[in-house]
Amino acid sequence: MSSDGAPAAGATSVPPAPGAAAPARRRTVVLFAAVAVTALVLDVVSKVAVVAELPEHPMKRVRALGGVFYLQQVRNSGAAFSLGTGYTVILTVVALVVVGVIIRAAKRMRSAGWAVALGLVLGGALGNLGDRLFRHPGPGRGWVVDWISLFGPDGEHWPIFNLADSAIVCGAVLAAILAVRGIDLDGSTTRRG
Repeated sequence: MSSDGAPAAGATSVPPAPGAAAPARRRTVVLFAAVAVTALVLDVVSKVAVVAELPEHPMKRVRALGGVFYLQQVRNSGAAFSLGTGYTVILTVVALVVVGVIIRAAKRMRSAGWAVALGLVLGGALGNLGDRLFRHPGPGRGWVVDWISLFGPDGEHWPIFNLADSAIVCGAVLAAILAVRGIDLDGSTTRRG
């Protein structure tokens, strides 16, 4: 597809089956909402448990599955994987814009794949946005609770992250796969030919 919504040169758009739009839309909206709420709830519940049970101290960590991952509470003022540290207010605004764009895009959504992808991104964005709005040091500047360290403590092999980060990354990867395969939000496919 081109930026104006028309098929790209040499491509044809295959629309969804006629008459299937209303039930398909309802199913995708329900799927989208269920995935977003599930991602958000899992993130919030995990962070509440981590804050309550795992002290924020570099030496207080739990080794799990023989060191495959460590549970370790840290506070992150940056974006996913500690990128953009120190830009918390800007990241809060970006998250608000992302949430708005996803909700607006959901109005056109008819694809189950896109419902899952955007639901994951929305749930993850809302999970981290909640931290930024409600955690110390204050509204719009709050630090995100991260707690999963892979293959070693202290993020020595991979940055420490949380379930919201995982949802965002998984949703983005799925969205990239859908885009490469030519599947549009409305469920139509763009075929090169």
